[in-house]
Amino acid sequence: MSNSLHLIRLGANGIERMQTYFVKALQAVQLSWQGISRNSLHGRVQRFVCLFLVGSVLSVAIAACSGSSLANKADVKLRLVSFSVTKAAHDQIIPKFVQKWKKEHNQNVTFEQSYGGSGAQAAAVIAGSQEADIVHLALPLDVNKIQQAGLIKSNWEIKAPRNGIVSRSVAAIVTREGNPKGIKTWADLAKDGVQVIAANPKTSGIAIWEFLAFWGSVTQTGGDEATALDYVTKVYKNIPVLTKDAREASDLFFQQKQGDVLVNYENEVILAEQTGPKLPYIVPQVNISIDNPVTVVDKNVDKHGTREVAQAFVDFLYSTEAQREFAKLRYRSVNPTVSQEVKSQYPPIETLFTSQDLGGWEIIQKKFFADGATFDKIQAAKKA
Repeated sequence: MSNSLHLIRLGANGIERMQTYFVKALQAVQLSWQGISRNSLHGRVQRFVCLFLVGSVLSVAIAACSGSSLANKADVKLRLVSFSVTKAAHDQIIPKFVQKWKKEHNQNVTFEQSYGGSGAQAAAVIAGSQEADIVHLALPLDVNKIQQAGLIKSNWEIKAPRNGIVSRSVAAIVTREGNPKGIKTWADLAKDGVQVIAANPKTSGIAIWEFLAFWGSVTQTGGDEATALDYVTKVYKNIPVLTKDAREASDLFFQQKQGDVLVNYENEVILAEQTGPKLPYIVPQVNISIDNPVTVVDKNVDKHGTREVAQAFVDFLYSTEAQREFAKLRYRSVNPTVSQEVKSQYPPIETLFTSQDLGGWEIIQKKFFADGATFDKIQAAKKA
């Protein structure tokens, strides 16, 4: 690195320290210069030595000041935007990363965190009201929307481990004590007199997964799309109000005692049990793999100068240490080692389908959730 670049990095305090070294060096040269004959060979040698001394002292000064600057790195703040139910996991994982980074890089990292419905969070990032360095959202569709807005580079999932999926779950159906409505399968949610608590696909990631679970429970077991549409329409007629996110749905069901049935993430159901009454739940044998992506927001990390730390945090989320924290909260781990460790803790799934089995996210968005698409038609039929 050139001396001029070093000077740029030093700042005012560093330059003052270098000036002190420089003055002392000049004083030493002046003392040496005195009494030396300009015409003698001995004098010329002495002057060369003195000039060499000046250069050496200045190099040491620059190196010393630069080294001092690097030894005291400024704190860095990361902005994490995530969907509502991940807070409990991040509360455990973030301190571990902060400690690890401090030990390895001698730099303090702080986190500004925001949690809410995945769709609403993605919209806030796109609008700029949330300048996220990292997004951990409920479904790839929301990350794709941010990418299409120009904030994330294309093919983000191809460049990431596990195609960008860092946490995973399945859908669960919670009933009231004793299961008075006799709910056993997805089909039972369409029965008359069953009140279902679920979230809104326009704002919530779990709501989109719920919808796809309903639809796929028909199409992935031999039913045609007309049958699927009829079934899903009946289910949504049984939903009195659509909540904004998974956490609000849980509060409505567990705390406010509304509804006969709650559809939610398997891991969220288990977490709710730890803070409230334990209620029976079913993990349907035909289920959808709920895949939650994470990525850096390229435009924002470059703006904030946080790319290195942000990417390190994303990578840390895939580590065995972090994945064990996800597993403690009953996420289905994407880390093979951890997945094998906790396999016995989860009920097996007979038919586990994915978003790709339903056509992939581009088709899913256009077919089901675009303005005027299937979901809007179902809502219109519900009001009719």
